[in-house]
Amino acid sequence: MNAWNENRAASGKGRLFILSAPSGAGKTTLCRVLMEHFKDMLYSVSYTTRDPRKGEIKGADYHFISKDEFREKIKEGKWAEWAEVHGNYYGTSAEFLNDALSSGKNVLLDIDVEGTRKILEQYPESITIFIMPPTPEILRMRIESRGTDSSEIIEKRLKNAETEMAQKNLYRHVIVNDRLDEAIGELISIVEAYRKA
Repeated sequence: MNAWNENRAASGKGRLFILSAPSGAGKTTLCRVLMEHFKDMLYSVSYTTRDPRKGEIKGADYHFISKDEFREKIKEGKWAEWAEVHGNYYGTSAEFLNDALSSGKNVLLDIDVEGTRKILEQYPESITIFIMPPTPEILRMRIESRGTDSSEIIEKRLKNAETEMAQKNLYRHVIVNDRLDEAIGELISIVEAYRKA
């Protein structure tokens, strides 16, 4: 047990697990499985100013708030990290993270690479996990098979994926999601090891 683990054990603080992946790498499925397996883990639901999409549940998929409210929280320093994407804001509540971790709860955060960089500035002890597709070709196939995006959007997603995968060394752990059952097993093992530490 390293010094930080000893301090954490003595303080009773929870752990922050960050999961990132390019679109189409299977992150949503892996997050769901992780939450089902570890019943005491909390999921950090992001805030956004965009409109809910069909089938999205308020408070489960996102907390939907106005741009004015979001900007006010920026001024008040209420975000652990935030970004503006395509004219809408997305953010992670610092209050939620701090309250959960200080009460000994483990938290799962599903954010992109840039969000991870910002979180690590405030929570350097976070356990970071990056999910990789087996190959760029398989990633393209997965995104195309969804049948939900135009060719222009697909190319944009693939370009973003390339940028994100080039930064995988920012993460403590990298899992290649070739076979889903193996990726699930690897992810659960990683989380188990830190929970016991």
